[in-house]
Amino acid sequence: MRLLFVHQNTPGQYKHMARHLAARPENEVVFIGKAKREIPNATVVTYAPSRGPAKEIHHYLRPFEDQVLHGQAVARAGIELRRRGFVPDVICAHPGWGEALFLKDVFPESKLLAFCEFFYRSWGSDVGFDPRQEVSIDMACRIRCKNTTLLTSLEAADWGVSPTEWQHAQHPVGFQSKISVVHDGVDTEVCRPDETVTFTLPNGRTLSRADEVVTYVARNLEPYRGFPTFMHAAAEILRRRPKAEILVVGADDVSYGARPADAANWREKLLGEVQVDPQRLHFLGKVPYEVFLRIVQLSRAHIYLTYPFVLSWSMLEAMACGAVVVGSNTPPVAEAIEDGRNGLLVDFFDPKAVADRVDEALGDAQRMAAIREAARHTVVERYDLHSVCLPAQIRLIEDLHAGRTPALRPTAV
Repeated sequence: MRLLFVHQNTPGQYKHMARHLAARPENEVVFIGKAKREIPNATVVTYAPSRGPAKEIHHYLRPFEDQVLHGQAVARAGIELRRRGFVPDVICAHPGWGEALFLKDVFPESKLLAFCEFFYRSWGSDVGFDPRQEVSIDMACRIRCKNTTLLTSLEAADWGVSPTEWQHAQHPVGFQSKISVVHDGVDTEVCRPDETVTFTLPNGRTLSRADEVVTYVARNLEPYRGFPTFMHAAAEILRRRPKAEILVVGADDVSYGARPADAANWREKLLGEVQVDPQRLHFLGKVPYEVFLRIVQLSRAHIYLTYPFVLSWSMLEAMACGAVVVGSNTPPVAEAIEDGRNGLLVDFFDPKAVADRVDEALGDAQRMAAIREAARHTVVERYDLHSVCLPAQIRLIEDLHAGRTPALRPTAV
């Protein structure tokens, strides 16, 4: 089978699938992306938009023009591949940056499987979730226009796939019947408990599972991932528990939303608002993946807070490592965590409640052992890469290639 993967951040959500399918000698795999990263046994082609969006264009349309420019650049790469004789049987593409806009025009005979990660809404989702945020009519109109690329790409796609039921349900009802629900997958052989794990802090102290380690992980420290609530909770946790050490992983950039108006980043802003013991609150910045795994293996209470938005891989990976997740009672977190059984749920905006639940996680070792075991069992049963998700993803591709209608909840081959 000939397969084309398209994602600007090579390999993105296709990290496992592209490698797995490229390793099969009967497949020919090509990857188009902006980032130049090698994928074993695959041909990686990079592209670059010819220019940025025009400054004078209406601000509702500026993102769309940028996406069209991305789509054009990917189309040019596709035309060159076609000229060389490569016509894919199946294309897997993330439409969010416009890359999938014109793929069916370049390869009309190919089947297009779109990765339907998120559909924007001005109510009932991330926007307006914080009651302090006013959703103006201007903002609502701009958000509606943000879906232009997604709707165009969905119409062109033969099928779609969403990682969670909630993310699936955000898409228009008229398209939900052609979008399957399959998570990206967690490698539970790599993400597994280790009672012997240790971690040495920058100050030289080495922590083990015997220590009261609390963790917080986000790509960037920002409100979408509950960083302000976490920081206020951290002050209370450190006050209540003199032996606690809190490890924070994440950079000072912005993935979602905007920077604070009165500080360089959200970490500096919150450190100006909250009094914490700097000897026990450790900001580690970005860390390599193997270091992240040791941190969550070490964790006695892992705090994961998020707006109703895309679910982070890190939460499920922490669960697979046997961490007790203190998670926000928001979708899609509550889709994976049942309060008191495989984790602890809490009000996103309530720092005291977060501290209370961390107290629970650090206090009752016997009860938490059962929750840790249930957390890992949930991930192994529902999100395991090798036994659940990857086979289901491959079934989608094989069904499309064979002309069969894929299942909305596909199982392993």
